[in-house]
Amino acid sequence: MTAAELIEKHGFHPIVLPDPERETEGCYIGDLLSWVMGKACAGNVWITIMSNVNTVAVASLSDVSLVLLAEGVTLEQSVAETALARGVNVASTDLPAFEAATAIAGDL
Repeated sequence: MTAAELIEKHGFHPIVLPDPERETEGCYIGDLLSWVMGKACAGNVWITIMSNVNTVAVASLSDVSLVLLAEGVTLEQSVAETALARGVNVASTDLPAFEAATAIAGDL
């Protein structure tokens, strides 16, 4: 399933989608950026509450397909612009991380 399809199916809120056709494969939940950098896999949906520019850098380095910001977290405009420039898809949901992961589990 693509990042755009996943967002639409679950009613997530797209923030920036420079690569909406990116395929999603698996999920990783975490907020400790150094840990995510070493554990998330390419193509994963990364669910987090971290929304600063370092999150975009880690998403880019880890090659995740989508950063899904849980619990209603969103991005400041400057961070969204950085995500767009780096080709990092970002969406948000009001769901807690666990509920977001269980919602998408059957799609990945």
